[in-house]
Amino acid sequence: MPKKKKFRVERDESPADCLARMREAGYTPVRRMEQPVFIERGGRRVVDHQEIVFEGKRIEE
Repeated sequence: MPKKKKFRVERDESPADCLARMREAGYTPVRRMEQPVFIERGGRRVVDHQEIVFEGKRIEE
C-alpha cells in the first residue's frame, strides 16, 4: 500500500464521512486542501461548489 493517498470528499458525503472512510482504509489525515470548482453560467464563470481533498498518511501499526 502507498504511504500517502488522497481522499476526495464526494458530493453526497460530509467531510466526517470521508475521514471515517480514510480510517477504515488505514490512513490518518495530514493535510486538507480546498479549491473552488467553476461553471459557466450566463457567459460568466461562477463558483459551483468547493472541492475538498484530504491527504492521508498510512497508519503504522
